[in-house]
Amino acid sequence: MRRATAGMTTLLLLTTAGLAGCSGDDDPQDTVVAFLNGWKSGDLSKVGFVTSAGAKIAAADVLTGIQGFYGDLKDQPLAVSVAGDPAVSGDLATTPIDVKWTLPGNVTWDYKSTVRMTKQNSDGWQVIWEPAVLQPELEAGEKFRLRRVAAQRGTIVDANGKALVGPQEVVVIGLYPEKIKDLPSLTKSLTAAFTKIGVDVDLKNLKDRVAKADPEDFIDLVSLRRADYDKIRSSVRPLPGTVFREETRQLAPTRAFARALLGTADAATKDDLEKRPAELAVGDVVGHGGLQEKYDQQLRGAAGVSVVVSAEAADASTEEKPIFTSKPVDGKNVKVTIDTATQNAADQALAKQKQPSSLVALRISDGAVLAVANGPDPGGVNTALTGQVPPGSTYKMVSAYGLLSSGKVTADTVVECPKTRTVDGRTFKNSHDEELGKTPFHVDFAKSCNTAFVGLAPQLGADGLKQASTALGIGGTWNIGVDVFTGKVSDGASATELAAATFGQGSTAVSPIAMAAATAAVAKGAFQPPKLVLDPAPAAAGATGTLDAKAVTALRSMMREVVTGGTGTALKGVPGGEVYGKTGTAEFANGSDETHSWFIGYQGDVAFAVMVQKGGAGSEAAVPIVKDFLTTLAK
Repeated sequence: MRRATAGMTTLLLLTTAGLAGCSGDDDPQDTVVAFLNGWKSGDLSKVGFVTSAGAKIAAADVLTGIQGFYGDLKDQPLAVSVAGDPAVSGDLATTPIDVKWTLPGNVTWDYKSTVRMTKQNSDGWQVIWEPAVLQPELEAGEKFRLRRVAAQRGTIVDANGKALVGPQEVVVIGLYPEKIKDLPSLTKSLTAAFTKIGVDVDLKNLKDRVAKADPEDFIDLVSLRRADYDKIRSSVRPLPGTVFREETRQLAPTRAFARALLGTADAATKDDLEKRPAELAVGDVVGHGGLQEKYDQQLRGAAGVSVVVSAEAADASTEEKPIFTSKPVDGKNVKVTIDTATQNAADQALAKQKQPSSLVALRISDGAVLAVANGPDPGGVNTALTGQVPPGSTYKMVSAYGLLSSGKVTADTVVECPKTRTVDGRTFKNSHDEELGKTPFHVDFAKSCNTAFVGLAPQLGADGLKQASTALGIGGTWNIGVDVFTGKVSDGASATELAAATFGQGSTAVSPIAMAAATAAVAKGAFQPPKLVLDPAPAAAGATGTLDAKAVTALRSMMREVVTGGTGTALKGVPGGEVYGKTGTAEFANGSDETHSWFIGYQGDVAFAVMVQKGGAGSEAAVPIVKDFLTTLAK
């Protein structure tokens, strides 16, 4: 016989003190209370029982019967209490009771039941044992079963409420180790097939994965949209060891579409289930990465629960009868500012770039983030928002604003641009050993002369650099609703550090979105904190700030000159209107000639920043991406 313990069903009995009794007393109420107390304690020895046919039945058998009906509810908290006075009619009495279960998800299921009793000579009142005591619809041979009622998952929508993510047919390609005949040949064939459709699947550790897996394990390789799968179906289907599963998932329009930002919504993994056993069950859809993971609770909603009674029929089939259902709470949409046309243009611009690269685009007028793109693996780290890299010469826009707004120089001030400058024993030089001599500051800016800015560093000063950076939002506390790195500005503590930081080296680090926001501030004449998630709106979104009008007017002219006669002339004829910008080449490791390639700029109401890791000079990798982006956007 199973006794009630702390680890078993909690049975709370709400009765009036002094009512406890046992069978044989003249008051049927005492018998009911004794029954409920015994039910609670797991000891029904003080209660007498008969069947509905009047035959005596042992108390231990009654307790076993009660617990046998619990089924899936055996570990769910239960409370029972007397709900009224007994109704007596001769030798029969009925007493109403309240029954309340607490189901998964803290759902309450309460109902009324009845305890029937009969008075048999000297034995006094006996409880008539029948399944209906537990629940009026329960019958012999049945058990309580729990069934989850899935909630409708919310989706991610744009500012106009149009879904950015929707149901898409996918095929999951995997392997069964026991069916693999030639792993090297299989790996080679799969790599060729995935390359054909431009999908990068890392198979370098496949040998180890197969070796560690059980023979019947399913090794998940990649999930492909139906259209992509169909292109290689004939190549991968015949390969020994391959397995294919067809599913429907909530996906963006294309595989690349803001993937690192959006994340994916997939079936709960083993890790998910272990971390959140109270929330998730096998088959639940869970967000992984990006917005889908960060806002998973809101998007997922809350599953409902249904209680059914089931019994095995004579033909071994199982019949279920629902007796209670708690409706699910559907998930809520997450609204973001991403613009489909701009995002597609950004994704396409990065598609041919083999080096890790990022592109962020903002709407200047209101700070809305229009595109967040990363490549070549769009589902990898969201460098566009969280990268922490030196800005290189793009930071000359920030330093120039500081110099212009302080009145230390004007766009026409003659500043010398020698081949090299030495500060406290450290030599700084220009790209390709360029030397402009004495020339107007706007020319130094357009041609990206490092040594000119090194020479101006003492006039800018560490405080001036910090103030200019803060005015343009670098290192600010703005919040867009997802993780973002707003930048870290060099302290300029030494002469050499200040000199390096003035043209974007030293310890200054930024993300592409930080530089896009700074560029938008110059274009607008005021800093506008970027915004991405509109609903639920993030707290502490950030404060706006005005800029020096005379300084930004001069700076805009200088940024236009970068395109018309400086380092960004490849953008001179781009459709869509005049382009303003600044190239950047960022060193990131001492003793290495490798550099990150940058371009920041704006056209019309769109500001943007492009960064290509190890892409060389800004004009070599970043500028062609900008050209492709703006050309596509203008179509």
